[in-house]
Amino acid sequence: MLVALAASGCGAVNRVTSGDPSQGKALFKRDCASCHTLADAGAQGTVGPNLDDAFSSDKSQGFSEQTMRDIVRGQIAYPEKPMPPNIVTGADADAVAVYVAKCSGNPNCGVEEAKPAATTTTPAATTPTTTASPAAAGKQVFASAGCGTCHTLKDAGTTGNVGPNLDQLKPSESKVAHQVEFGGAVMPEFKSKLTAAQIRAVAAYVSSVAGK
Repeated sequence: MLVALAASGCGAVNRVTSGDPSQGKALFKRDCASCHTLADAGAQGTVGPNLDDAFSSDKSQGFSEQTMRDIVRGQIAYPEKPMPPNIVTGADADAVAVYVAKCSGNPNCGVEEAKPAATTTTPAATTPTTTASPAAAGKQVFASAGCGTCHTLKDAGTTGNVGPNLDQLKPSESKVAHQVEFGGAVMPEFKSKLTAAQIRAVAAYVSSVAGK
């Protein structure tokens, strides 16, 4: 597996000598988990390679973590379809590479997910949450759930090409809600990852902005 991955483009980027695995875990869960399986991240995607399977045997054979970092970084920089380009870049890509190299094949690797920095402003905290429209809340869910890595949606600024182009499809609210909840084809189900309110919100958002 390492030889195959190395042959597909690693080496075109610098060696990964630094990176925060905690940040990498957060980024992986946001941008990569919908397509890849990695037990430590609770990811069960089936679109791309199972990263636990890809690296566990190599680890048992004594391949260095440095080698794995560099291979993952090369795959991020020069992906093969259907993986989208520039899913993460720069230091973020290094962090993901460090995390995957450390935790693939090791569901108890001990890396704690980095938490978002606390806001330093207070006005938003005093604003009643009921004032936010379902569509506005749905846009946040669309981003945080990593929908843009697989789908194109102009309003969200995303150009994913793994799943349907939502601007072209213009799905109804009920269709979006069903697909998000139960998945379909290569799309994973999100009923175990999102609340019912979040599913309703993202469905309202997508159906209201697609194609506009």
